[in-house]
Amino acid sequence: MAHIVATGAGRAMMDRRADPTHDYILGLTGKERPRVLFVGTATGDDPSYILSFYQTYDSDRCAPRHLPLFHRPMDDLAGFVRGFDVIHVGGGNTANMLDVWKRQGLDEIMRELWEDSNVVFTGGSAGGICWFEGGTTDSYGPTLQVLPEGLGFLHGSFCPHYDAEDQRQPLFHAALKSGELSTGYAVGNLQSLHFDGDEFVTAISPVADGLALRVEAVDGEIVETPLPIRVLDAREPIVAGPSS
Repeated sequence: MAHIVATGAGRAMMDRRADPTHDYILGLTGKERPRVLFVGTATGDDPSYILSFYQTYDSDRCAPRHLPLFHRPMDDLAGFVRGFDVIHVGGGNTANMLDVWKRQGLDEIMRELWEDSNVVFTGGSAGGICWFEGGTTDSYGPTLQVLPEGLGFLHGSFCPHYDAEDQRQPLFHAALKSGELSTGYAVGNLQSLHFDGDEFVTAISPVADGLALRVEAVDGEIVETPLPIRVLDAREPIVAGPSS
C-alpha cells in the first residue's frame, strides 16, 4: 500500500536539512538507501530548488534523482518514474503543475503507482495539495483562490500554511461552508499528515505545539478538531517501515 506525507511548506521544509521529517519519509520505505525522485514542476524546474533537494536528500541518506519536465531527457517517462521508492513533489504553482502533468501523462502514471505500489508520495504546499481533491492556492495571483481539482488520491481538501498566511483560514472556511471544498485538513508550515493508503495515521511535527486540524462545516458553522501529533525526535533517525 502506498503512503502519502503531505506537508504545510514546500521549499521552507526542504531547506531544513536536518529536519527529522525527512528521515520519517525515508523510513516509510523500509529500505536502507531508498531511491528518491524530486519533481519540481510547480516552480518550472527551478535549479535552486533542485539543488536544495540534492543538499537535503544527499547520497549518504538515499539515491536522489530529479525529474525535469520542461526539458525532458527521456522517452519512457513511466518506466523512469516507476523506478523510485519516494516521489517528492516541490511547492510552487499547483494549478500550472497539474496542467503540465496532464499534458505529459504524469498524472496517470502517478495514479497507477498509487493504486499498485508501495511508493511514498510526499511534498509540501503544492506538493501536499495535489494528492487531495482540492485545496487553497496562490496559483492565480496574490489573492488566494480555491483549487477544486487535485489528483484525488485522498478524499477531501487540504489547506497548507495555516499558521503563516492570513488569507488561508478565511478562504478555507468560506469554501467549506459553500460546499466548494469538502471536509478536509489544515496544517502549519512545519507539520505533515501521514496517510497509509487513504487512511489517516497521524500528524507529525519537528517542533512542539504544531498545528494540525480536521476542518469541516457543520450546520453552517466551522468545526476545527485538533489531530494527534507525533513530535519527531531529531537526535536519532526515524524508522517507520510500511504497515502493509
